[in-house]
Amino acid sequence: MRLIDSHCHFDSDAFAPDREAVFARARAAGVERIISPATTAASWPRLIAVREAYPGVLPAFGLHPMFMAAHHSSHLDALEKRLSEQRPVAVGECGLDFQIDDPDREAQEALFHAQLALAARFDLPVIVHARKSVERVWLMLREFPTLRGVMHSYSGSLDQAQRFVERGFMLGFGGPVTWTRAKRLHRLVAALPLEAILLETDAPDQPGEQHRGERNEPAWLPEVAGAVAALKQLPVETVAETTTANARKLFRL
Repeated sequence: MRLIDSHCHFDSDAFAPDREAVFARARAAGVERIISPATTAASWPRLIAVREAYPGVLPAFGLHPMFMAAHHSSHLDALEKRLSEQRPVAVGECGLDFQIDDPDREAQEALFHAQLALAARFDLPVIVHARKSVERVWLMLREFPTLRGVMHSYSGSLDQAQRFVERGFMLGFGGPVTWTRAKRLHRLVAALPLEAILLETDAPDQPGEQHRGERNEPAWLPEVAGAVAALKQLPVETVAETTTANARKLFRL
């Protein structure tokens, strides 16, 4: 199988001790490309270094809502410069997270809106993080009708998912879809068109059921593909081929 991990923080310090081995295992498992979204401005140089060292790792630059204390207004200017000079595959990881303790919703929304505007200006897709905020994300995206992107680790309702799909967005699913008790998520994946689904690991986070408590890694993406195939009653090869084509289309690979 040829797979694309549409969301993996491959530049994470968690991979520092054995990044080369992690990359080799991913290639051996059929993962031909890895979309690696940044979370803070401080991480951008490291992401570029990883991209240069590991062919097939493709960067996205963004400012994550869980790290508001690390972001400054000057970072938006720096992001604009990065998008102009280095042409990543997407803007992200960006979005809204209202699940964290005492979220500053106004500040998160201002930062997200600014990144959406940059994505629209540079005609890039967005990689969207949304926890306890899917409806608000939807309303903000409506201000940018030409934008496309992916709802990473999607956890909203089927009705909301259908609205995103009709809008042209894709939905990312990873390790949680392999969890036996994730019945609501299973029903959601089974109901969605395969043409709207991307596979992801979110490594080093969100490992699948076989790896609970372990560091996640992109080599385990075939397990996600297998879980999606079982839920949709399709050959895993079909899931791999279609979701890889979906990623290539969205990120213009």
